[in-house]
Amino acid sequence: MNRDRVIVFFLWFVLWALGEFLIIGTNLFRYPVAAAEEATIVDSAFRFLTVLAVPVPAFVLSVLVYSVLRFRSSGPDQDGPPVHINRSWAVFWLAWTTGLTLFVMVFPGVTGVLEIRHHASKPVDLLVHAQGIRYAWVLTYPELGGFSTQELVVPVGKHVRFEVTANDVLHSFWIPAFRIKIDAVPGMTTTVSATPTLTGNFAEDPQFRLQCAELCGLDHNKMRLPVRVVSEPDFAAWVAAQPTRPARTP
Repeated sequence: MNRDRVIVFFLWFVLWALGEFLIIGTNLFRYPVAAAEEATIVDSAFRFLTVLAVPVPAFVLSVLVYSVLRFRSSGPDQDGPPVHINRSWAVFWLAWTTGLTLFVMVFPGVTGVLEIRHHASKPVDLLVHAQGIRYAWVLTYPELGGFSTQELVVPVGKHVRFEVTANDVLHSFWIPAFRIKIDAVPGMTTTVSATPTLTGNFAEDPQFRLQCAELCGLDHNKMRLPVRVVSEPDFAAWVAAQPTRPARTP
């Protein structure tokens, strides 16, 4: 191996180690609050993929920096010699990148989806209907008297299933603090689940919000509702204060 390659590989490992340290050993990459079991699964997968991704930009950057510093000149006055492919290097690069791709498809890809589905299969403690309407969400608690509200309130530690639909155009049901998202499609009902693990509210952290994540019109950015995760006694008191009449859809 010639001197140039040795230096590039050394620089690669230095940048690789520095990148991993910034991700793992510091708070440079800070995540939003993870307020549900599903959020922990998603964040773990994201961290793992980020760690695996570091070597690629580190290698590109090491080659670029070394080439600029080592081979800078006023410009050649004639064509250089032809460069032929290094078949061994090409086969090695194709093999390990293909293997890495297949690996992340299985873990955390398939395994993560199965874990999310396992959480979704648990007994449901609370059912919430969510209907997307330009530009608002109508939330209904059918098992608790059928009242409708403009605020999402759920108890901590309980498995909540959301049945989501829309009555006009395509919307997207998204709660950042829970890391859950599902399309709201006119004419059909989609479902998504979450088990909150932390109490919180929109006033203290804007991640506690129900947001439409699908461009649905001019006021799409206003299609959001505050979310509150409260204790069981506080949730029971909140339910008792709601009108027990069938919800009416605007």
